Amino acid sequence: MADDLGRRATRHAVVIGGSLAGLLTARVLAEHAEKVTVVERDRLPEGPDARPGVPQGRHLHVLIAGGQRALDELLPGFMDELSGLGAPKVGVPEDMIQWQNGQWFRRTPATAHFYSGPRAQLEWLVRQRVLADPRVELIEGTETVGLTGDSSRVRGVRLRERGARADKEPRTLAADLVVDASGRSTKAADWLADIGAEAPHEETLDTGLAYGTRVYRAPAGDPGTDATGYYIVPNPGQVYGGVVLPLGDGRHLVTLSGLRGDEPPTEEGAFEEYAKRLPHPVLSEWLARAEPESPVYGFRRTANVRRRYDRPGRRPAGFLATGDALCAFNPIYGQGMAVAAISAVALRRALADPKRTPTTRQVQRALLDASRQAWDISAGADKKMPGATGDAARPGPMDKAVGWYLSRVQARAAGDPVVGAPFRAALTLTAPLTGLFAPSVARAVLFGPVAETPAEPPLRRDA
Repeated sequence: MADDLGRRATRHAVVIGGSLAGLLTARVLAEHAEKVTVVERDRLPEGPDARPGVPQGRHLHVLIAGGQRALDELLPGFMDELSGLGAPKVGVPEDMIQWQNGQWFRRTPATAHFYSGPRAQLEWLVRQRVLADPRVELIEGTETVGLTGDSSRVRGVRLRERGARADKEPRTLAADLVVDASGRSTKAADWLADIGAEAPHEETLDTGLAYGTRVYRAPAGDPGTDATGYYIVPNPGQVYGGVVLPLGDGRHLVTLSGLRGDEPPTEEGAFEEYAKRLPHPVLSEWLARAEPESPVYGFRRTANVRRRYDRPGRRPAGFLATGDALCAFNPIYGQGMAVAAISAVALRRALADPKRTPTTRQVQRALLDASRQAWDISAGADKKMPGATGDAARPGPMDKAVGWYLSRVQARAAGDPVVGAPFRAALTLTAPLTGLFAPSVARAVLFGPVAETPAEPPLRRDA
């Protein structure tokens, strides 16, 4: 069969991983294949409960605007359904008390919104919608242990029931297309080597950032502020971070972060003591009034990793990677769920392109392009952090000039809506980074003064 991913001849597609990226990929492939099988190593919960296979499932997840737009395109009416489940909608900068680069942001009317409900709730809703399609089948409790085929074409996957003895012979599931959506811990490099193909080069950038998260009940009848949450953003000169965001039922997730060697502790009292390292006590004071409702959970795997399937190499047709298996970001930037949805939209457009017959290489390039802006934001910020390691940490030829300009953008975004609105649009993946160089923005960045910002945490919205 020719390397053609768009014809009806793709009778069977297999997606490795029942993650958000895997489910949305299956949704798109069902438009082209007669059958799509999602292979998931865990047993998935029936309701909106956490599943073990989400490595940071107990931590903060936000759905930024670019992801909202993509989910509504893939699953019409999705955001209305999510809102109906009570997922909190947070407007920025209006609803947040935010400190960044030594400044408190003015709480002017919101130009962007994100949802901060539990990831399990969002994933459950996606799962319901996707698996309602009779063309999509789910195999649970089953691990993918390899590929079938050779270096020219993948022809299926090798599966073993999870928990089965290692010497039990795997069963084979034939497929015309296999998509790796198995996440940050993908074994694709080994699978490809086993069939004589080459693994992609991995770009890495690791700041050693670690964080701890705990659920708190918000202070009862707190009259001190009308803010929905708090955000202390780390930077090279101040490496501690803190976030407080609502879950939608009176509870809040609190995340504290630091760099390697000075990670947030998971002991209860020590966690709250660690919050005093932040540059202002406002978040620590909130913790002192709130009621803890969970243990402290730590997380350490926050490196940015990008697998360059777009570069030359001996790789088979009929095999794609998406989601964190392709490009994984430092989770502190809140991009992962959005990029999963944006990538699925890119897959749909690549497969339906009327101007060209989609090939594996073309579609893989489209998936990488869909994650490029998020990578540029995450890796661009992280390479400036002290102690950053990895080949992507090396400065590029334009980094100094771009960094100088973006530092001026950040200095003005806190107090000037002309700069703040496009800055948030880029960060939430609803507009390209080039929007920061539009004439009106460039004038404000290059020639405008740094607007006055609050001297203390703005407990009330701008009048």
